[in-house]
Amino acid sequence: MHNGLVTVFGGSGFVGKQVVRALVRDGWRVRVPMRSPHLGHELRVLGSVGQVQLVQANLRFPASVEAALDGADACVNLVALLYESGRQTFESLHVDGAHTIAAACAARGITNMAHISAIGADPDAKSDYARTKGEGEAVILGHLPTADIMRPSIIFGEGDGFFTRFASMAQLSPALPLIGGGKTKFQPAYVCDVADAVAAVIKRGTSGQIYELAGSQTYSFEQLMRFMLDAIDRRRLLLPVPWFAAMPMGLAGEIAGAVPFVEPFLTRDQVENLKVDNVASGDYPGFSDLGITPDTIEAIVPDYLERFRKYGQFHEDRAPKSSR
Repeated sequence: MHNGLVTVFGGSGFVGKQVVRALVRDGWRVRVPMRSPHLGHELRVLGSVGQVQLVQANLRFPASVEAALDGADACVNLVALLYESGRQTFESLHVDGAHTIAAACAARGITNMAHISAIGADPDAKSDYARTKGEGEAVILGHLPTADIMRPSIIFGEGDGFFTRFASMAQLSPALPLIGGGKTKFQPAYVCDVADAVAAVIKRGTSGQIYELAGSQTYSFEQLMRFMLDAIDRRRLLLPVPWFAAMPMGLAGEIAGAVPFVEPFLTRDQVENLKVDNVASGDYPGFSDLGITPDTIEAIVPDYLERFRKYGQFHEDRAPKSSR
């Protein structure tokens, strides 16, 4: 028995795959627009035969977005960038892309929409990422006042861009940088909890609410780095990098990222974003209001970082963590 059809933009990404899984579990049919649908074959097996449909669409072509929404009962927008590359800019995806999707939803009378933003989204932010996230929220609500805005903190889970990324760096480098001294605070949210939150608001029907999806515990950037190193049982020097020195590092990262298929290890905009704590304000509802008890990094992260240990699952700790 299906509840209806949900179109999920960004459904092939790290968070998107879990959102598709959660929606399928709730009985929805799911349509995933992709620039290259032939690359999304793993999404088809998340549901029963025919429950997940892949279609071709590109946010730069409104007609394709409109076609992807034909017959849909609800919509989820997960499209986002962590760094800019070529025509893929913060402005083009976070703002223009959000406008294209929301306008197409409004034209079709689709009022049940979840838009994934980020804690720290603010049209007046100094970081282009946070600024365009804030502008994207305003664009969405301008077209669809009933859309729910989901603002997660950094998201962790297998294949994430945080713990997995730094664990990979720790395999090759004897030292890791603590940008701004490692004092920035975070409330990491588990990817499956974020996906469950999206599925929950779609199931009940969105109403123009903002949710802050933050984990139950707060950590500094340095604490997260030490936790990651403990999880992979590697000793690495953590080097505090003051803000004035981090900007040239960000520029170097952008230059390295100009090489095809190379992700920048850091950008100047990410440095700017790190100057602001990534924690819930407490002004909006969160996981608990959706009946979700968030998982902790201690319960989830060590298992998927196991492959970064010297002998993987056969690795033995050199010493009890309390003695390090």
